[in-house]
Order: sequence, then structure tokens, then C-alpha cells
Amino acid sequence: MRKKTVLAATLVVAAGLTLSACGGDSAKSPVADVSAKANRPATLLDQPYTKPNLVLTDTHGKKYDLREQTKGKPTLIYFGYTHCPDVCPLTMSNIAIARKKLPKADQDKLQVVFVTTDPERDTAAELAKWLPSAGDPSFTGLTGDFPTIQAGARQIGIGIDPPKKEKDGTVVSMHGAQVIAFSPKTDAGYVLYSQDTTADDYAKDLPKIIRGENP
Repeated sequence: MRKKTVLAATLVVAAGLTLSACGGDSAKSPVADVSAKANRPATLLDQPYTKPNLVLTDTHGKKYDLREQTKGKPTLIYFGYTHCPDVCPLTMSNIAIARKKLPKADQDKLQVVFVTTDPERDTAAELAKWLPSAGDPSFTGLTGDFPTIQAGARQIGIGIDPPKKEKDGTVVSMHGAQVIAFSPKTDAGYVLYSQDTTADDYAKDLPKIIRGENP
């Protein structure tokens, strides 16, 4: 049985404030009560998120309405950027590895959406080049204007800051490293994964997420 614990709430706070090579996350943690299973990467939200109201541009240069085009489909959403040195490509790779272990029918159902936090550099063409190598050709990459992206991220408790140029000339994008899973039954985001989630963790959970069940 799932039970509510102080530890579960702590897990969500930790996920929101984790520092990574990509930068830190200034997001506020979800205020909802949460539940977690011991030694599991997934945090289940008792008050799921509503899917972000985002209309951006995909890798084909076409308008992409996130809510409309993922409606009724199991969906994983992640905010990151292509110049991230480790966390973003590792997250995409882990999801891609797990996806390949699914039956073909389930692979086709799963929607993985990568929203850039660095839209000035991450054009549609850049995302189209990066996603297949970092993750999988089936993944959807989205770009647009930063304020719209930032507002969409905040709708699911993920904070992102405008990209900042460091003294050495590198550009760092501060963003949350959470992956949010949305149910095909309700279109609500009810599962949160931290940056420490492995490919095996995703492989265990994805079949249930695709069925709209709790992992």
C-alpha cells in the first residue's frame, strides 16, 4: 500500500532544488501531498499537474500545441537544452534505452517531449540534429520564445532561468531536471522522476505509465 510520508515530500523538494551541470532549479516544489514507494525513483503526486498550455515550434518548423497533440497519449515531458554537458543527454538516453525495450505497439504510443530552455541557440534545426543522437528520432523537440517556455514549465512546478553567459564565455541554462509523466487516461501529470532515474527504472515503469497505471 502507498502511504503518505514526510520523506515523500522531502523527495519532491530535493528534486526541485537539485544542482546539476546544467545549472540549478529555482522551481518551487509541488504543494500537493505526495506518495512514494521505498527505493523507487518515482514520486506519485496526489494532486496531479495539468498538462502545460504550450504552443511552440517543433523540429519541422511547424506549430505544435502540446495539449492537443499529446491528448490521450502517455507522455513524458522534460525541459533542458542541447548544450548541456551531461544531465540532459543522459536523461534523454535513459528514456530512449527504456523505450526500445517496449513492444513496438507501446513504443508507438509513448510520447517524449523535450522542451528547450535555451531557445536562442536551440532552433528547430538544432533540436532536429541533437535529439536523434542524444535520445531517439521519435522524440519531439520544441522551441519558441523564452517567456512562453518559462511560463509553461512553471505550470508543472519546474523553474528555469534565462541562459546566462559565464566569465569564460560558456552559456549555462539553469533549469529543473524533473521528468513528468502524464496519463493517457486523464492527461494529468501524476508521476515525477528525478535526474537520478536510470534506464532500468524507466524500463520498469513505462509499461504501467502507458496503460495509465501508477508505477
